[in-house]
Amino acid sequence: MSLVVFLLSLGATCRITRFLTKDTLAAGFRSWVAGRFGDDSKPAYLVGCSWCSSIWVAAVVAPLAHWTGGTTGFQLTATALSLSYLAGLASRWLD
Repeated sequence: MSLVVFLLSLGATCRITRFLTKDTLAAGFRSWVAGRFGDDSKPAYLVGCSWCSSIWVAAVVAPLAHWTGGTTGFQLTATALSLSYLAGLASRWLD
């Protein structure tokens, strides 16, 4: 895996994890998990914990990067996710 594919995978993992655990658009999913398994359940904790969720997101992203990292589709998708994550960090820092 090249350094570029690794860094794009890192950015994609960060953005997907952030979306799942913190983003308002995924709040319904987190509420559904808490309603289904209970507020104090391990699944509810998993979908709210960035450290916990990132290992599972990375477990999906890493094989995809390994097998398809050289393709335009992977690189465009991972670049968009990485830029989104960096733009979010920058906006917090600049505001």
